[in-house]
Amino acid sequence: MQNIPYLKKGDTILIITPAKSIDSTYIDKAVDLFSGWGLKVEIGKHALGSHHYFSGTEKERAEDLQWALNHPTAKAIICARGGYGAIRIMDLVDFYTFRQDPKWLVGFSDITILHNKLHQLQIPSLHGTVPLQFDQLAPDSETLKTLKKALFGESFDIEFLTSSSNRDGEVTTQIVGGNLAILESLTGTDLDINTDGKILFIEEVSEYAYKLDRMMWALGKSGKLKNLAGLIVGGLTDIKECQETFGLTPEELIANFAKDYAYPIAFNFPAGHQLDNRAIVLGKSCTFTVTENGCSLKQIQNGLA
Repeated sequence: MQNIPYLKKGDTILIITPAKSIDSTYIDKAVDLFSGWGLKVEIGKHALGSHHYFSGTEKERAEDLQWALNHPTAKAIICARGGYGAIRIMDLVDFYTFRQDPKWLVGFSDITILHNKLHQLQIPSLHGTVPLQFDQLAPDSETLKTLKKALFGESFDIEFLTSSSNRDGEVTTQIVGGNLAILESLTGTDLDINTDGKILFIEEVSEYAYKLDRMMWALGKSGKLKNLAGLIVGGLTDIKECQETFGLTPEELIANFAKDYAYPIAFNFPAGHQLDNRAIVLGKSCTFTVTENGCSLKQIQNGLA
């Protein structure tokens, strides 16, 4: 993985909206928050735009993303929200300059597309909360505290409760992943990632149980579950049933796909489409521990990723 300097007070960060449109009040809240952290904020030209479902046309959103990737002094790119749309601009941007001088990219949900791209380029990124959530978060929430620690290079340990579907173990290696539907949609494409020897993190929202099952089949059939070092399952938020019950809980469904493997598995990790959405440094080595007494993910920062 390439090295990326962590942030310090006085640094500039950028806010862009590469997918669905967002109301300006959310951006205002983000500017206030980041300014309180001692950061300077610049906003993409089309970040507050609107074009049907999106924040702008493909050309406009790609222009903002390219501006952010190429910005000569900024240290981080904050995606205002997910939604849908990042895939539509990926072929319109160039990562050459960014690869020479990378900066942190923050987001989740649809932004998994960008996380995958950066992982291919051997550049770490931050799976974490976005401005769309900020107005519902207390300043001292673990969600915002872990985001700040991740950006400023502080080590942190996320502890969470055990589950009957867990499997004990400990491993230290890279963590990759994000939204399950996005990971499935990118399987076999030029934005696919290799999960061998890595910890895979997945989360999902508002899907039917049978669709969750189908997504897991796609990961399994493509070999993404076979050679993992570990599996972390975050929020499975508002998973729905059809009129006929599927017959398995979301946890049972996912655990079933890993039953033939020996790596540690943990459910209920506090990240995903929920307010308790703590930061994960994707692409960087961490220690994942699962025991009968509890689980943890320790992310060690050292000034450089």
